[in-house]
Amino acid sequence: MPQPDPFRILVSAVLSTRTQDPVTAAASARLFSRAADPRTLSHLNPTRIQKLIYPVGFYRTKARLLPRLARMLVERWDEEVPRTMAELLELPGVGRKVASIVLSHGYGLPAIAVDTHVQRISNRLDLVRTRRPTDTEVGLMAILPRHAWKDMNHLLVALGQTICRPRQPLCSACPLSRLCPRRGVPREKSK
Repeated sequence: MPQPDPFRILVSAVLSTRTQDPVTAAASARLFSRAADPRTLSHLNPTRIQKLIYPVGFYRTKARLLPRLARMLVERWDEEVPRTMAELLELPGVGRKVASIVLSHGYGLPAIAVDTHVQRISNRLDLVRTRRPTDTEVGLMAILPRHAWKDMNHLLVALGQTICRPRQPLCSACPLSRLCPRRGVPREKSK
């Protein structure tokens, strides 16, 4: 099995925010066909990047920040993606979710990436009672074994996209329905 490429994981994770997975995958493939490394990406024109990554969410903003991110990798880390949360958070466009994805999937380090699905489902399952993703991350880290952290995002995102949706969740189809207190699930209106 090929080794994960932290650079590709980082760039794809940045592109993925507010974007559906198939759109992210296609945009990432187009971008990497023109810029497969930080040095090349650092020299790519933002207008060209816009065309390559459209229609990802906030594509104009991401097209401006990606060359800056790549330049930082070249200038500060000799084209290597940092291996710590603190250093990753220094990069433009990188928040805790993206940094956690890089740490867990790029380097195999324990981290929990909290997005809207993880936030919503963790609260519905009563694993945490939080409003902010950072608090959810801390809460989940306190109750879950470290070996489960990496898979938590994938599992809950898949559940959130298909069954435990924000509105009209399909509780009857949920594999966790017997364990779920359904905290925060909108009640069905009586007719």
